[in-house]
Amino acid sequence: MRDLEELVERLEQGDLPLEESLAAFERGVMLTRACQTALKEAEQKVEILLKKAGEPVVEDFKPDESKAG
Repeated sequence: MRDLEELVERLEQGDLPLEESLAAFERGVMLTRACQTALKEAEQKVEILLKKAGEPVVEDFKPDESKAG
């Protein structure tokens, strides 16, 4: 995640040559996919643990909109 944040920061600065920008973007896409996979695996583990604990109902996460921003 930290690598992804650093890539975004470098891209936002706008001073990278086109080739480096494209390479950074491609790396960012790969890192994003890795983060999404890790998150999905963590969600599945939590769901399994909840089921084993006898709590079969898993609710969708709803962020508190009033604290956003």
